[in-house]
Amino acid sequence: MNLVVLLPKDLVAPDRARLVGRRLAHVREVYRAGVGKELSVGLLGGAMGRGTVLSLDAEALEMALVLDQEPPPKLPLTLVIAVPRPKVLNRVVAAATSLGAARIILLNAWKVEKAYWASPRMGPEYLREQMLLGLEQAKDTVLPELRLARLFRPFVEDELPALIGAGRALVAHPGAGGESGLRGEPLTLAIGPEGGWIEAELLSLYRAGLRPLDLGPRILRTETALATLVGRLF
Repeated sequence: MNLVVLLPKDLVAPDRARLVGRRLAHVREVYRAGVGKELSVGLLGGAMGRGTVLSLDAEALEMALVLDQEPPPKLPLTLVIAVPRPKVLNRVVAAATSLGAARIILLNAWKVEKAYWASPRMGPEYLREQMLLGLEQAKDTVLPELRLARLFRPFVEDELPALIGAGRALVAHPGAGGESGLRGEPLTLAIGPEGGWIEAELLSLYRAGLRPLDLGPRILRTETALATLVGRLF
């Protein structure tokens, strides 16, 4: 945790916050905070700054706040990610958030198991918690837009072209060839299952306006491909 992300419910006054639960445990056990210690803090959806510990016990921590810094800007990046295995999902969502993506869309695909959608890890509160962890890691306070697209064809044919708009759009797939760096341009990036998109899905994505992008012959884990692609493109 590089930033203590404060929720509106944590505020007991405009310039004072109270922490309990997981964040309290982290501050006590990892930061070993005591009265007078300054912590990097930020209000969810708002400014960042510092919090000075006023009191601390086993039940709660109270701190005085000075929030005078803007959060880092989001990348002009929409990520369309085929839903990975549930045990990988949390890492992917947290990583996409920490990398600064403005929008994350979790998409169904032929190689996505139906059971993945029934996992508790696809629940809205669980996904939000992973995004909060990503904000803490990256020292950011602004959540990306997150949505689920359970039907591949209606999303790709009816919604994706409008999301792309006038920006660039790429689909990552082994052996597809295609483009590399697009530094700074608005970008929609589609990342398939670890086994890749099937041919019909690729054709649909191409018709929607995406162009191929190839990372080489190796099959990468979703979270590895995500970090590599964002590093290459931004």
